[in-house]
Amino acid sequence: MVRPRLLVVSMSLPVTAKRTGEETWSFTMSPGGLVSALLGLKEFETKWIGWPGVDVHDAVGKKALSIALAEKGCIPVFLEEVCDQYYNGYCNNILWPIFHYLGTPPEYRNDVIITYQSQYDAYKKANRIFFDVVNEHYQEGDVVWCHDYHVMLLPQYLKEYNSKMKVGWFLHTPFPSSEMYKTLPSRSELLRSVLTADLVGFHTYDFARHFVNACMCILGTEATSEGVVDQGKLTRVAVFPIGIEPERFINTSKLSEVTEYMKKFKSDFGGRKLILGVDRLDTIKGIPHKYQAFEKFLEENEDWRGKVLLLQIAVPTRNGIGEYQKIKDQCHGLVGRINGRFGSISSVPIIHLDCSIHFHQLCALYAITDVLLVTSLRDGMNLFAGAGQSLGAGALLVNPWNVKEVSNAIGEALSMSREEKEKKHQINFQYVKTHSTQQWADDFMNKLNEVTSKAEQETGKAPHELPQHDVVQQYSKSKNRLLILGFYGTLTKPNKNQERRDEGMNLELHPQLKERLKALCSDPKTTVVVLSRSEKSVLDQNFGEHDMWLAAENGMFLRHTAGEWVTKMPENMNLKWIDGVKQVFKYFTERTPGSYFQASETSVVWNYHYAGANGAGTRSDAPPDAVAALHARTEGKYSLGQNLQRLLSSTFKTETRHNQKQNQNITKPKLKPEREEPENYSLQSERLQR
Repeated sequence: MVRPRLLVVSMSLPVTAKRTGEETWSFTMSPGGLVSALLGLKEFETKWIGWPGVDVHDAVGKKALSIALAEKGCIPVFLEEVCDQYYNGYCNNILWPIFHYLGTPPEYRNDVIITYQSQYDAYKKANRIFFDVVNEHYQEGDVVWCHDYHVMLLPQYLKEYNSKMKVGWFLHTPFPSSEMYKTLPSRSELLRSVLTADLVGFHTYDFARHFVNACMCILGTEATSEGVVDQGKLTRVAVFPIGIEPERFINTSKLSEVTEYMKKFKSDFGGRKLILGVDRLDTIKGIPHKYQAFEKFLEENEDWRGKVLLLQIAVPTRNGIGEYQKIKDQCHGLVGRINGRFGSISSVPIIHLDCSIHFHQLCALYAITDVLLVTSLRDGMNLFAGAGQSLGAGALLVNPWNVKEVSNAIGEALSMSREEKEKKHQINFQYVKTHSTQQWADDFMNKLNEVTSKAEQETGKAPHELPQHDVVQQYSKSKNRLLILGFYGTLTKPNKNQERRDEGMNLELHPQLKERLKALCSDPKTTVVVLSRSEKSVLDQNFGEHDMWLAAENGMFLRHTAGEWVTKMPENMNLKWIDGVKQVFKYFTERTPGSYFQASETSVVWNYHYAGANGAGTRSDAPPDAVAALHARTEGKYSLGQNLQRLLSSTFKTETRHNQKQNQNITKPKLKPEREEPENYSLQSERLQR
């Protein structure tokens, strides 16, 4: 059985390449659960597309590297011409800080070469290069899984080329709140591109919620329980907490070499309690905050001095960037100060390592440590950072910015009874075992297959596109036509920022449609009806000079422009509720900037279309609830809409005869034709507008 292919697209390949000759290369497998998880999807033949980590400028070297990587299931993307402004520029200098709440850096005022725009241009070009490589190797039926903020434009490029391509996108960092994301240049383009994917995944519910809110605030999209609706297309948004490879840690911990390390470390630490920190040396990991909290703990707990050790493994990263050198110097300064204050000739309270350690040593430390201290300020779920939502039940959750709170938590953890430790550990251990990296990858792919299969089924059920040629042909042949047109959005001039009066918007007929509408109305074979929720006066003002029918307030009032208005309200209709509802809507309008309400003889409408999502989104359900409560205290009845069939079957038949008696000179508006089998042809207003 042929397995389906999975094309994994990320910034980097799962191997690190090193050139050993003109046509020879050596490779080192990158560590980490993500690599094992994606390569371990047994039901797929996985191909990994990404940057090889080195610049290769000669054709011979590129060819040799491509051949060597193909044997490992990898496909290189060569980014030499744009790599610096793409990766170090837009990705790490603009996107990464915003996604981690550090804000956008200042514009390069004295540099005419490196600017926001030049970096974004490089980002777009790099994503195009990724697209070209994917397109070159794509086969029908392949699934494409895009990873992280480096390829946010790729889903759109792929879908524009092939709308049937199955595309998923997953973010391995936090997604910021909409207020932070709004500061990003080209914010809309990136969101719209991601929304072209079939499935968008995040580590936590908070990240997914921020993404949905950003789409609502910036793009004006709708949010549903399944995801985001943009221009009629539903993009599923889901949460997939990533884990580790528990079996790898369990099996490694049983090795004799690891057991020896455990004995050695216990001896070296001299029986002191061990607090362990394992982080990349990064501005968001909160290592200085950790040291300050530990210093506070030692200040306030003299009896613990000399009995506890904080071992911090700070894996170096991005050494060439100035901000990282600053954080490194800050950590070194804090360690020196704390060790100087609370250390002795025989021991120091902090051991800080600016390096990574062997995996066997790491497993030994995990096995013997008493407290694992994580003070990440803002992060995804790499290592343990950002895992508070998943491991909170078995951990002591702290605010890393609150030095006193972290200090107290350190004391609580060190003093915790063995029974309570075991209980908390079992809770988290069971979660980690069942939420592994393999399970994470399986869950995402299963969801993606479910989403795309459902989309294919819905596409098959979708109505056929209106055959415009046939419509025009049949329309031309017909002798008795009925055209029912809406007003707002159909016959008005499109304007996102409509001028508003106190009662609502100033609706006016589009100037370019006046002559066309007049021509339709003058055709003896055609009867035109404008159906709107607007008041009678608004329709009179815009259409009084045309030979047509007007249906105001969703059909409650009807007239031909040559006749008088006739009401279609039931005789005993109770309208006492209107005044109370006006007060409810007025209350919410005053508290929702950008909203307004319109009151007519038979209806009240509260419109929050022009209010921001944060302003009205949380209130849009409140007015109906308040109205329902008000209605329960009144005798009146209300409905949520009008039946168009009632308008067609009852209103026009009776009112045509009524107006013909009052206006004997009106002969055209015969909605009930003389022929027994009329050739009425009705078009939706949207189609007519085209």
